[in-house]
Amino acid sequence: MNEWPDGYGRGSQAEPEGARAMRHVQRRPVPQQQSQGYDDGYDAPYDSGYNTGQVYGGQGGGNGGPPQGYAPQAGPDWRRRLKIGSLTLVVLLLAVSIGTYFWADSKLKREVDLSKVIERPGAGEGTNYLIVGSDSREGMSEEEKKKLHTGSAEGKRTDSMMILHDGDNGPTLISLPRDSDVEIPSFKGSQSGKLFPAKGRHTKLNAAYAEDGPELLVRTVEFNTGLHIDHYVEIGFAGFANIVDAIGGVEIDIPKAFKDKNSGADFQAGKQTLDGEQSLAFVRTRYAFAQSDLDRTKNQQKFLAALASQTATPGTILNPFKFYPTMGAGLDTLIVDKDMSLWSLGQMFFAMKGVTGGDGTSMNMPISGSRGGNLVWDKSKVKQLVEQLKNDDKVTVTSDR
Repeated sequence: MNEWPDGYGRGSQAEPEGARAMRHVQRRPVPQQQSQGYDDGYDAPYDSGYNTGQVYGGQGGGNGGPPQGYAPQAGPDWRRRLKIGSLTLVVLLLAVSIGTYFWADSKLKREVDLSKVIERPGAGEGTNYLIVGSDSREGMSEEEKKKLHTGSAEGKRTDSMMILHDGDNGPTLISLPRDSDVEIPSFKGSQSGKLFPAKGRHTKLNAAYAEDGPELLVRTVEFNTGLHIDHYVEIGFAGFANIVDAIGGVEIDIPKAFKDKNSGADFQAGKQTLDGEQSLAFVRTRYAFAQSDLDRTKNQQKFLAALASQTATPGTILNPFKFYPTMGAGLDTLIVDKDMSLWSLGQMFFAMKGVTGGDGTSMNMPISGSRGGNLVWDKSKVKQLVEQLKNDDKVTVTSDR
C-alpha cells in the first residue's frame, strides 16, 4: 500500500524537492504518535496542521502565552511622572518668587538716609519702625485731589506718625500726635550737611518734618524719647487709597456716626466696608471729635490694623489678580530708608497685623496736659515705656487719652 517514491518513506529524513528549492518554506515534521486503538499496520491519525483553535507561535503558544520573542509592555511609571511634575512645579514657583522679589525690590524708593542722623541713642532689643502717613499729593491729578478732599497744598507734611515695636513679647503700636510738644535738637541738614545747633526751641512734632524732612523727624523723635529708630516707612495719600481699592475695601466697625466737611467724612454707625476714598476720609478726620488729634490717632491705629489683617489673607496673597495690584499700589508711593529690605518690610506688615491678633498692644503716647495748644508728653510714663521697649519687655504702661 505504501507506494511512496524512494527516500520518502515513513521516518525518512530527506526533504521533498520543492522544499529544498524553497528554503524559506520549512515544513515542520509531524510528531510521531503511538497508535491508539489501531493495529500496528496503520499509521497514527494524519495531522494536517489545521488550527483547531489552539494558539501557536512559539513556546507556550499552545497555552495562550505570548509568542516567542514577545516583550510585554510595561505600564506607565506614575512614581517617576509624579517626581518630574513636582520638580517642575517647584522650579516654576521658585522662578515666580524670584521674579516677584526683584520686581517689588525695584519699586522701593530708598530715599531716607538715617546715617545723616546724629547723636543717636543705642539700639535695644527688637525692631522699631517709624511709620509716617504724609499728605503728599505727588502723582495725583486735580480730579483725584478734589475727589479725595486733599486740597492742592504744595510740598508735604506728616498727617500721622506712629512707632511700631516688633519683639518677642508681641508688637506694640504707639501713635505720636502731630500736635505733640517737642524740642528740636541739634541736627545736620539732610541736603546741605551743615550742622544746626540746638536752641531749646519747642514746636509741634509735625513741624520737624516740614523743616528738614524725614531725617530731622527721626532725630527729633529719638531725642525726645531716647528710643532708637531702626527703619523709616512713609506712604502718601494716593498710595493709601489705592491699596484699599486693590483689596476690594476694608471692613470696619464705626461705633458712632460722624461727619466732617474738611475730610469729606460722612459715616453712619455700624459695620461697613470702606473704599479708598472713604478710608482716607476716615483716617484724616479730627475736627468732628472732642479730643481732635487724639481721637484721630485711635481711628488711624484701628484702621491700619484692620487693613493689614484683611490684606494678609490667603485670598489676597495667593490670588495674583489681587496680590500684584495691592503690592504695586503700596510700593508705588512708599518711601523707606536706605537699609530697608523687603524682608524687614514684610516683618513690619505682619507685626501690624498682629496688633489686632490678641498678642499686640496699641496706644497713644502718654499725655500729661497741654501747653500753648500743643500736647505735652508724660515724661515719667514715656521713660518707663521706652525702657520696656528697649529691653523688649511686656508693655505695661497705659495712656489715659
